[in-house]
Amino acid sequence: MTLRGRTAPSRVLFGPHVTNLGSRRSVSPRHVAYYARRAVGGAGVIVTETASVHESDWPYERAPLAADCADGWASVVRACRPALVLAGLGHAGAQGSSAYGQQALWAPSRVADVASREVPTEMEQPEIVALVAGFAAAAAWAVDAGCDGVEVDAGQHSLLRQFLSGLTNHRTDAYSDRDRLLREVLAAVRTAIGDAHVLGLRLCCDELAPWAGITPDSAAATLAGCGEADYVVPVRGSGLSVSATRPDLHTPPGFNRALCGTVGAAPGLGAEGGTPPIRAGRSSDDLQGRRSGLGRRVAVVLQGSVVSPEDARAALDDGVCDLVEMTRAQIAAPDLVAHVRAGTPERIRPCTLSNQRSAVRDPRNPIVSDEAEPDAGHETDPVPPPAGPPRDVLVVGGGAAGLEAARVLATAGHGVRLVEQADVLGGALLLAAAVHGRARMGLLVPWWTAELARLGVAVETGVRVTADDLDAAGPHVVLATGSRPGPLPYDTDGPVLAAAEFEAGVLAGAGLPPGPVLVHDPLGDWTGVGIAEQLAAGGRETVLVTPDQVAGTQLAITGDLAPANARLDRAGVVRELRSRLVHVRDGRAVLAHVWTGERRTVACAAVVDCGHRLPEDALWRARPHLPRAGDCVAPRTVHEAVLEGRRAAVEAVRGRGGPGERLRARPC
Repeated sequence: MTLRGRTAPSRVLFGPHVTNLGSRRSVSPRHVAYYARRAVGGAGVIVTETASVHESDWPYERAPLAADCADGWASVVRACRPALVLAGLGHAGAQGSSAYGQQALWAPSRVADVASREVPTEMEQPEIVALVAGFAAAAAWAVDAGCDGVEVDAGQHSLLRQFLSGLTNHRTDAYSDRDRLLREVLAAVRTAIGDAHVLGLRLCCDELAPWAGITPDSAAATLAGCGEADYVVPVRGSGLSVSATRPDLHTPPGFNRALCGTVGAAPGLGAEGGTPPIRAGRSSDDLQGRRSGLGRRVAVVLQGSVVSPEDARAALDDGVCDLVEMTRAQIAAPDLVAHVRAGTPERIRPCTLSNQRSAVRDPRNPIVSDEAEPDAGHETDPVPPPAGPPRDVLVVGGGAAGLEAARVLATAGHGVRLVEQADVLGGALLLAAAVHGRARMGLLVPWWTAELARLGVAVETGVRVTADDLDAAGPHVVLATGSRPGPLPYDTDGPVLAAAEFEAGVLAGAGLPPGPVLVHDPLGDWTGVGIAEQLAAGGRETVLVTPDQVAGTQLAITGDLAPANARLDRAGVVRELRSRLVHVRDGRAVLAHVWTGERRTVACAAVVDCGHRLPEDALWRARPHLPRAGDCVAPRTVHEAVLEGRRAAVEAVRGRGGPGERLRARPC
């Protein structure tokens, strides 16, 4: 793909996203290693984390500031060749935070942000001039550092989007022409970078608020005046729909395909006059003569949970787009493009789209990573391979931790035997994938299974291991034996199923007795919400009991909190908030308010308990010198289980005869 005479080695774009890899407000060596890993894997265009173009913008603690990024950008460019490197530039405006910069937020109008509820200041002409100058200066610094160009952010978290939208722009001056500021910024940036560098535009084309917000039709009109751009990335979402830009696994992959096609049909983009988007072997420069209202054809990038090579190829072949953004897919599988080129696409690690590790715009400053690839974001401090002379290693347990331990051991050349008590592999992950809306989590199980088969791992299912078996196996053992239900904090005379047992029953075709079902959810994660949805979808009267003020409170981390509660509403699930379950007797459940202790009753024929689980650690207690991983240590997410599986693999080949020294925890 050629843009402004610069050739990208593939049509796959690694898009800008929050990483929390920064050192203060600069691009750090951790950024460099992170981007370089995707470039080595075949990414064609890499857009760095959006840098604030003016000091008034400090949207999160480790947000890059363009004035501090020149050296970092230069290092990224050197590390990522032959990929094209573009600097992401933007300003969050009212969607930022005043907590770090201690300054009033800038916005087109005094409209309180729907998330933070903070009221911004309305920008006057001096601030607007400073903003435009800030974009131009930042762009000049980027190309002086060697970047192939820049990408201007007018997407979901951006001041430029706020000027474009009737939701947030209530001005009566010249900027009541909502496109004006964007045109001024693009013109200033083009002047700053010249004609030899790439100018991309990330543009919100649907705020999902048609009563006043940006719509695909209004976005097409905006694009008609944006002739400076070489490519456009249509995205969706606004302050009212923060999760819409990169939603979790409840939203089907490729959701922006229709939007991309609509925008691509605008003059100067997409299939104008029957001209399809750029196909293999053709460049944007080849189509310079096909002129329109933009004066030059603009390439279109498909964004929106594009995670499979098949979907990406289909979008290109069908003329929907010229490039595909596969950001989360390449976080999970840095070698995605390389595997496609090598003819081994089956080896690409699936992207779960869970957002549990990739959505990190969070005051806790978590490092960007992936559920099943914990070295993502930690390229400068990866878990070392289990090196050393070939060993015969026994892995006990076929859940996420055991499967990953077996995979890395076999990859390092060790002989591996994996035994699993159940008849199938997957452990708790298989049950988690059975929960309503969580099916993508299950894609990891067949991937691991295929990898173990490719690597020659001996897999045995339906085998129960004893302590004597561990002794017979020799010193090289990994224990990944999972978990068991914890004690119930309430009395009941009716049927109670732990969440895992309920999902096992679902997979086996078993059901619950007739009547209302109470879902006990003291954790507030995806489990209780998903099971309540699942029961309601099956026509069961369902009550969700939680001590929190909102159901699924932990889903705020993944962006699914509001969508999940909307789904519960639509499904007719009754939510008993700020409540704890006291006891169940004679078909009635007694609940107590967690603040006042006031009691009330609800009908209940059965309970599905989504409470705490305990380690299944009997084997480890019998042989505590052996390394263990996953739920048999403590309740674990997939990410934690995979990380521990890798660490336990390293310890196993050491053949420790005592407690020894565990791998040190790496800094976050």
